[in-house]
Amino acid sequence: MARGWESKSIESQIESAAENPSSSSGHQALSNEQQERRRQRQQLLLSQSYIRQQIAAARNERYRESLRQALAEIEKKLAALQPEK
Repeated sequence: MARGWESKSIESQIESAAENPSSSSGHQALSNEQQERRRQRQQLLLSQSYIRQQIAAARNERYRESLRQALAEIEKKLAALQPEK
């Protein structure tokens, strides 16, 4: 019996969230530009992490140097995406 009550409560919460999506998240909706910047930043952070792992595993010094240059470029792009204060 309690399980049925919980599922109905969850169902009503889902319905109310669907009716008013802006109030359910507690945050203002992001503009398209903000969403794009956030997506780009996440991609760059993933690339940065991957390249750091590759640098740690690389045996060839020339390859490591190439990876370091790529990492520097990613860090430059990340710095450019920082929000203005």
